[in-house]
Amino acid sequence: AVDTSECFRLFLFLQIFTCGGNITGESGVIGSQGYPGVYPPNTKCVWRITVPDGKVVELSFRSMDLENDNLCRYDYVDVHSGHINGQRLGRFCGTFKPGALVSTGNKMLLQMVSDANTAGSGFFAVFSAADPHKRGDQYCGGILHKPSGTFKTPNWPEKDYPAGVSCFWHIVAPKNQIIEVRFEKFDVERDNYCRYDHVSIFNGPEINDAKRIGKYCGDSPPAPVFSEGNHLLIQFLSDLSLTADGFIGHYKFRPKKLPITTTPATTTTKPVTTTPIPLYSVALCQQKCKRKGTLESNYCSSNFVITGTVITAVIRGGSMYATVSIINVYKEGSLGIQQAGKTMSTKIIILCKKCPLIRRGLNYIFMGQVDDEGRGKIAPHHFVMAFKKKNQKGLNVLKNRQC
Repeated sequence: AVDTSECFRLFLFLQIFTCGGNITGESGVIGSQGYPGVYPPNTKCVWRITVPDGKVVELSFRSMDLENDNLCRYDYVDVHSGHINGQRLGRFCGTFKPGALVSTGNKMLLQMVSDANTAGSGFFAVFSAADPHKRGDQYCGGILHKPSGTFKTPNWPEKDYPAGVSCFWHIVAPKNQIIEVRFEKFDVERDNYCRYDHVSIFNGPEINDAKRIGKYCGDSPPAPVFSEGNHLLIQFLSDLSLTADGFIGHYKFRPKKLPITTTPATTTTKPVTTTPIPLYSVALCQQKCKRKGTLESNYCSSNFVITGTVITAVIRGGSMYATVSIINVYKEGSLGIQQAGKTMSTKIIILCKKCPLIRRGLNYIFMGQVDDEGRGKIAPHHFVMAFKKKNQKGLNVLKNRQC
């Protein structure tokens, strides 16, 4: 009998993997430089795959071992559909192996970047040319640009979605419109942190953790999602183990600024919209913008106290709507906190868009009140300041005191 695992190890031993290159053909293999040895530091390698015209590239990672980071900021592999300005299909690091990645045409690009501190043996992947019309039920995703439409998992609704698939729906609306997404049915392998099978939705045309709206799994349909601009990317990944029914979702374009109208008496379904800010905020914004008191004096009077990084900040009317990636929670109150993996985030409204003035990408201490929907609400007199590590000790002391 032939030991296939031994043959595979011998194949890898004889194969020499270099930093990047142009690869053509019906199928082939790609590995990080020196695989399965430790990849070198401070490198940037690019592989360009081309399969015959009329085919698409199907890529499957067999091994992944890169420096781990929640946002893949240090060592990572990017996969793009096409060679130039193609849609990014994913960024990967750590030991997570995604399902099969499929290009929209006959070209695909891989780029691996490593920083000064390396860790791991890199990656090994195989690719093959596939017929886009004969991939069967596992083919999914695409660019959606009609005013409304539907997207669903492979096999829906006859049977469970397959294992090891990767689907990307890129929805593009006219520049003066936004996109609304609603899930009619939803059943994706459940996990507390959605580490295995999951749906991620991003503002913009590509995967970017700073623009992730949410990450979803389980059997409860997510709440309706509204884009900030005219691009939205929906990603569905299934690993190689358990599967489930899947989902069907619908999207439609909406005007960028929704007019405020009176709901007719005959309406039985309450529309899901952003709660408007009361008129008193106009007068509020005319006050002098000055933080009052200290950390200590504001701690007990605040509904919530957190430290966090501003990852999105959008102006709507005279207010700013921010998503904050939480560093620490010192006082939670009724603040709504979402968790995806190890990352926790919350929504905060700055009632007066420039008071206090916050900027995306920076860290702050937030103290304020909570509205009826669980969002943090920050008025000009609430306590907000730039967060530095030296503040942490003082906040820990306050947390251990009783108000």
